[in-house]
Amino acid sequence: MSVPSRMPEPYGQSSGANLADILERVLDKGIVIAGDIRINLLDIELLTIKLRLIVASVDKAKEMGIDWWEDDPALSTRARRDQLTRENAELRERLARLEELEPGSRTRAPAPEPAREEAP
Repeated sequence: MSVPSRMPEPYGQSSGANLADILERVLDKGIVIAGDIRINLLDIELLTIKLRLIVASVDKAKEMGIDWWEDDPALSTRARRDQLTRENAELRERLARLEELEPGSRTRAPAPEPAREEAP
């Protein structure tokens, strides 16, 4: 007669969920971890730290309405390109305004070149 063991099976031999299965479930469903740290001295709040951690796949995050990485120039080439386009347009606009303020900037003829002396 064999007695069932009360000890759990080692990780490698278990037919249950392994790390990849757990990670897949977490990314598919998403996990939110939230916490606040407050430091008070005599009922005066000195410091408050709010921590929010979301672990989810990109698709799940987009379903939740989280897509900040798409607009961050440090993380998205499209966002960086858009930022450079906006900056370029703003600089061109500023340059046009400055040229309008400077009298005769567009109509001014180029300075004549100095005369060259020809050798005999």
